[in-house]
Amino acid sequence: MKVFYSVSEFRSWENQLPVIFVPTMGALHEGHASLMRAARRPGFASVVSIFVNPTQFGPNEDFSKYPRTLDADLEVCRQHGVDAVLVPEVVDIYPVNDATMVKVGGVAEPYEGAFRPSHFDGVATVVLKLFNIVQPAVACFGQKDLQQCAVIQQMVRDLAVPVSIEVLPTMREDDGLALSSRNRYLSTESRAKAAYLPHVLKECLRSISQGLDVPKILDSSSQALANNGFEVQYLAWIDPLTFEPQAKFDPRFRLVVAAKFEGVRLIDNIGLQDLDLVSIEKA
Repeated sequence: MKVFYSVSEFRSWENQLPVIFVPTMGALHEGHASLMRAARRPGFASVVSIFVNPTQFGPNEDFSKYPRTLDADLEVCRQHGVDAVLVPEVVDIYPVNDATMVKVGGVAEPYEGAFRPSHFDGVATVVLKLFNIVQPAVACFGQKDLQQCAVIQQMVRDLAVPVSIEVLPTMREDDGLALSSRNRYLSTESRAKAAYLPHVLKECLRSISQGLDVPKILDSSSQALANNGFEVQYLAWIDPLTFEPQAKFDPRFRLVVAAKFEGVRLIDNIGLQDLDLVSIEKA
């Protein structure tokens, strides 16, 4: 496995195969590993990037304490047969006097976009820069970050970026909690209690799928979370293509949620096809 610590080093790599790319911020877990496994295909080279992107963190967010575990991350990549890892410095991605940002409208504006106003500008900018550096044929992302996937797909369409975006299922713990690098912020006790979030999502989705009143179900589910210590920022039934809220059941739609628990921000989403996967798709 080759490890490149600068863009110039990476560009000197004599690779002749089309690339399947997995961009990450490190602190790798089984969710990332599932993307790496998907990236290993005959006739392709797999590339992972590890870069904690400063521009997608707001002024009161956790950039400085975001977990940085490079040695362990490189070992995860090695164990999963990754061909090359790019670990650029900030100055490589954002040179001195850098003055260009990518701003996606539409799907980037509600929910995560409303609660984290500059977040998707930073995401779109760094992903486009990484696409330009790595030049992948395919890029793999996890469905847990559903709105991020929609933003990147919108950017790729709008800017005619020659890359195919693949979105892979969310990986979960045995109790249903979606895997996330931020889960490690939770204490052992809080971690166990946090599993109430996917439990409420499943019950909410079952009720919606039975034709019950969507706004009432969302309100009662939000209240159930609040009664159990969650600070709900949003819980919505949306069209995943547009991220517009919906009031009727449709099997294409998904529930999206963001809530803080014991100071840790958790996001998740599920659709009808995931009801069994929430308990079956284990880490």
